[in-house]
Amino acid sequence: MPIIVNLDVMMAKRKMSLNELSEKVDITLSNLSILKTGKAKAVRFSTLEAICKTLNCQPGDILEYGDGKKK
Repeated sequence: MPIIVNLDVMMAKRKMSLNELSEKVDITLSNLSILKTGKAKAVRFSTLEAICKTLNCQPGDILEYGDGKKK
């Protein structure tokens, strides 16, 4: 999948657990886990906004495009 999810990186930088982020963003732990592992097929802008607000970051800090080509 060309979209890479770096949610775990941002959570580590902010020293925030999955449980804590789940509570603050008001998203189920299982849905947040699916997003974190890159298995999500979509993410709502409202969810992305809440995550960015909570982690004090930009959407590009969490999501990136990778075309699969090695540099």
